Amino acid sequence: MISSVELKKITTLIFDIDGTLTDGRAGYMVDGQVVKFFDHHDMHWIKLALRSGLKVAIISGGDDFAGRHLVEILGIAWARFGVKNKLAAFEELLVQENIRPDECLYLGDDVVDMPVIRRAGIGAAVGDAVPELDECADFRTVAPGGRGAAKEVITMVLKAKNLYDTIMERYRK
Repeated sequence: MISSVELKKITTLIFDIDGTLTDGRAGYMVDGQVVKFFDHHDMHWIKLALRSGLKVAIISGGDDFAGRHLVEILGIAWARFGVKNKLAAFEELLVQENIRPDECLYLGDDVVDMPVIRRAGIGAAVGDAVPELDECADFRTVAPGGRGAAKEVITMVLKAKNLYDTIMERYRK
């Protein structure tokens, strides 16, 4: 498992969307629109991460209204969609946001995420990720993609950085 020393270094959380912030399923409406389901706990904890001063970014191979709308409603400032080379997008993020790889935690679910999982300071796989990610991921969440995996890693980082209790004070009153 990852140490709290490693987690304390994290300033930026990077998420894939399909299979990571969703359960990987997609439905199609008659007009061709994609329907995806996002976990409200994950969404709320992404907002809490942003409020606590962490940066949140998205690198997604998909490009649809659902993913773009999620980014908009959560207020995520850095997102790339339709990405064919996730490592190149990650390198772009590092330069544009002036961050180091060891300050990043990346959460993914499939083999296309492997290069970024290897390069990020902490690379994680959602609980139901493909088994190939065990070759390179630092750990696998207990929760599956789209069902609390993002909340799980955010909570780990907030606790390691001693930000969790401050965030929770608002709700414990």
